Amino acid sequence: MANSEVLGFEEYVRTRQEALLRSARRLVQDPIEAQDLLQTALVRTYGRWDGIADKSLADAYLRRVMINTRTEWWRARKLDEVPTEQLPDASVDDGSEQRANRALLIDVLGVLAPKQRSVVVLRHWEQMSTEETAAALGMSTGTVKSTLHRALARLRQELESRELDAQTKERSDRMDRGQPQCAA
Repeated sequence: MANSEVLGFEEYVRTRQEALLRSARRLVQDPIEAQDLLQTALVRTYGRWDGIADKSLADAYLRRVMINTRTEWWRARKLDEVPTEQLPDASVDDGSEQRANRALLIDVLGVLAPKQRSVVVLRHWEQMSTEETAAALGMSTGTVKSTLHRALARLRQELESRELDAQTKERSDRMDRGQPQCAA
């Protein structure tokens, strides 16, 4: 391959790398696997770069190489099935625990002042940065940090209090039923 063709390929990769990586991300979910897919496609394309007469079609060529490579990987995957004489117990996650945790979270957020609640929701639920939260709420980043610190301390205190209340209630219920208490 001539030196100018190598430079042509390198220049193409430099200018189109982000768009090609986005294409790879659409083909596979894992970002690391998408990078591997793109690198494999680039290696395969490099060997045939001089055969692509119309370089404006290079994106389409590379996408086809990525699709074919992904298909090869899928066909060659190792199945994680192992024959056994006894089937394992099937457990079904019905989502009730996640709904209970969400209901508890919403209930506990109710003990916070509105400003604290807003900061916690924007920072942790919406995953905004400190600066984005400050801009959204019209306050300084220092105020966001101190408000968040106090709010999280209040949430921890509330959760500990509720846990202690639940343990006390459980002991009381056991005593009412005449069951011995366990050391906690």
